[in-house]
Amino acid sequence: MTRTTADYISTRKRFWEIDLLRTVAIVMMITFHVLYLLNYFNIHNTGVPGVHYGFWWWISIVIVSLFTFLAGVSLTISHSRSKRISSFMLRGLKIFGWGMLITLLTWLIAPDRYVRFGVLHFFGIAFILAPFFLRFRYINLILGAAVMAIGIYLLEQGIFVDSPWLLWLVPYGFSTMDYWPLVPCFGLFLVGMFFGKILYPQGNRRFHIPDFSHPVASALTFPGRHPLVIYLAQWPILIGIMFALFPDKILPYLHLPF
Repeated sequence: MTRTTADYISTRKRFWEIDLLRTVAIVMMITFHVLYLLNYFNIHNTGVPGVHYGFWWWISIVIVSLFTFLAGVSLTISHSRSKRISSFMLRGLKIFGWGMLITLLTWLIAPDRYVRFGVLHFFGIAFILAPFFLRFRYINLILGAAVMAIGIYLLEQGIFVDSPWLLWLVPYGFSTMDYWPLVPCFGLFLVGMFFGKILYPQGNRRFHIPDFSHPVASALTFPGRHPLVIYLAQWPILIGIMFALFPDKILPYLHLPF
């Protein structure tokens, strides 16, 4: 059977607007993490991390929320082009494995605030759960909004679970470098899946915007095409640079088991 142009677009084409938004989120993320590490290692008082519900807290929420929403959108596009459910689950396991590596590394550097269930742990579980919701459209919007509302209510009221075994599911009160539980976060992921099906049905853009093929546009969207690699690479690069410049500041924080 002859492959049509529409079929080719559906199975091959990337959408520059999604990659560009990811690039914006990546730039914000790296900027935030630079300020965070400078403050954490007492190199320079940047005010990051700020107190909960302060300016920098909201910036971090915006960054991860943008990644989460776009991940939900992108997952529906990928599913429309490849119906293999197992690929999403395997990807989720891989991302969760990287999250466990982050847990180990942060435990070595900051055992009092190490990452127990951060953004990579969340994305790993989200990709494993997502196939069960791919058949839905408006249900994802309603359910996603409900999960977000419940999570926000719990946070606003200061209601946290008592069991650390449930910290992956609902808010748990503890000190950590990164925390992104399923409630309310998976709700935003589901909302992203809803908009992915509405805006990109069958993996094709439903609205009309120019397609840019200029090298500048390609350069701007390049980071957005490799968010996981950049997320993982930033930590050794940033900490390595700071260690090279300020070794006396970094060494006291390294709790190596040897």
